[in-house]
Amino acid sequence: MSITESLLAFTLAATLLTLTPGLDTALILRTATVEGKQHAVRAALGINAGCLLWGAAVAFGLGALIAMSELAFSLLKYCGAAYLCWLGLNMLVRPRSALSTVAADGQQRSNWFLKGMLGNLLNPKVGIFYVSFLPQFIPQGQPLVAWTFGLVAIHVLLGLVWSMLLIGATRPLAGILRRGTVIAWMDRTTGVLFVLFAARLAFSRR
Repeated sequence: MSITESLLAFTLAATLLTLTPGLDTALILRTATVEGKQHAVRAALGINAGCLLWGAAVAFGLGALIAMSELAFSLLKYCGAAYLCWLGLNMLVRPRSALSTVAADGQQRSNWFLKGMLGNLLNPKVGIFYVSFLPQFIPQGQPLVAWTFGLVAIHVLLGLVWSMLLIGATRPLAGILRRGTVIAWMDRTTGVLFVLFAARLAFSRR
């Protein structure tokens, strides 16, 4: 893929992933509804700060790992493909019919930026996801660290825009996103995307 194709493909994929309801969405919706918009904005900023920190860890670790050897590259590639395939098949076979808010409801009225950031940092799936997902959109011969940071920045920007839209229209969007049919459709669509990306990653070359 060319640089333009890589950026467009990643932006499209990251947009779909951002719109898929998850615990971050539940936290923002719950905070905006119960605590108010200001607390919800802090939570959203914290969540995306966590993404940036994960991106930094993955950028430097990923670059060092791939540079080490062909074996390390192959192991990373197949582990990433297996993880994406497992995640995608689970979404296809067992799509959710309700948005879990257990983690969000357990939060207290305090530092929402810190809570949002820690909730993201303490979830290793974010790091695993970045390791398995981002390399597919880095054109051959391009600097890994710079491209990883750039792609994470795009993801964070999309996350911030979506979070602000959620907060600005809390009541109508909350009702739509909690509908079982909408959640199931988003899970299945993302599942298909993950399986396709897994196949593409497995057959990719260095």
